[in-house]
Amino acid sequence: MKDSTVSWSSPSSANSSRSGKRIAVIPGDGIGPEVIAEAVKVMKAAAAETGNSLQLTQFDWGAERYLRDGTTLPPDAPEMLRREFDAILLGAMGDPRVPSNQHAAEILLGLRFKLDLYVNARPCVLLDRRLTPLKDRSEKDINFIVFRENTEGEYVGMGGIFKKGTADEIATQEDINTRKGVERIIRYAFEFARRNGRKRVCMSDKSNALTFGHDLWQRVFKLVRSEYPEIEASHMYIDNLLLQIVRDPSQFEVIVTGNLFGDIASDAGAALIGGLGLAPSGNIHPGQVSLFEPVHGSAPPLAGKNVANPMGSVLAASMMFEYLGWSREARALESGVRAAIAEGKTTTDLGGSLGTREVGDFLANAVTAGSGRV
Repeated sequence: MKDSTVSWSSPSSANSSRSGKRIAVIPGDGIGPEVIAEAVKVMKAAAAETGNSLQLTQFDWGAERYLRDGTTLPPDAPEMLRREFDAILLGAMGDPRVPSNQHAAEILLGLRFKLDLYVNARPCVLLDRRLTPLKDRSEKDINFIVFRENTEGEYVGMGGIFKKGTADEIATQEDINTRKGVERIIRYAFEFARRNGRKRVCMSDKSNALTFGHDLWQRVFKLVRSEYPEIEASHMYIDNLLLQIVRDPSQFEVIVTGNLFGDIASDAGAALIGGLGLAPSGNIHPGQVSLFEPVHGSAPPLAGKNVANPMGSVLAASMMFEYLGWSREARALESGVRAAIAEGKTTTDLGGSLGTREVGDFLANAVTAGSGRV
């Protein structure tokens, strides 16, 4: 979201048209339905302002459906979404009534893996200097993006448990890295930097300890970086990266890393911009149907209380619009969030006194009649 406009991939017929868009909406669990409802409200306002057609179809995949009939992700869902929709807007997943979290894993990870959404993009952009916990830092100091490999690593679920529940129990979890997977996420990070005027790409791993899987990252990074001589390429071990993100975030523009480390690093980045309530993300396969979601969890204790921050969902919708080629609508949503923060029209986590719905109302009005105008 640097300079309000970002190119997520090369233009294609799948995502660059100004014509009507078809969006699948999966509200999820906990606070998910509440914040997604506000994002939908603001999206509709932006589309109405430009006269573009926005078709929204809601799917009830989540804990309620799972507890009712055992449905997680229907077998035909990935192909149906690929065939019938331009993008997916997803709320948070997770419900204490499903201790195994099986439904959440099968829906979210199922969509990531089965749609091959290999890019997880998490912008860390400070919208107002009053929100960062870092002393004497301004908006220009915190503006980077973390690209996380999204279909491999520790999250593929390879491993097992032997002698479970005994004193001799053994648990294994395998870190899967393929040449194809590593190369395409590293190349995407460099291509993103080139398209968007970013001058620095940092790759992070733990190759001094994970000497097999992350040696592959080292070798591929060395090869790919040679194709982009105009971009300053660097490497940091993940522990040092986290230290440096806190010590001096201004040194970063683009960070690329593996699945687990990217999850951790992007959450650390979210802490610098005001918390997870402001953090959006995209799960992307360039030129194909992709999924956008807020980073925060389902927060069951907050559900139904009208206190959750909907801005992460609205900013995720902004990312989605940008990906689909609707740059004016994307800018309107982001500008509306900036205006709300500047005027203190926020939920309590950002120091305001409004509820979830009231923040959504402000943002929808801002899009059509105020600072967020298209």
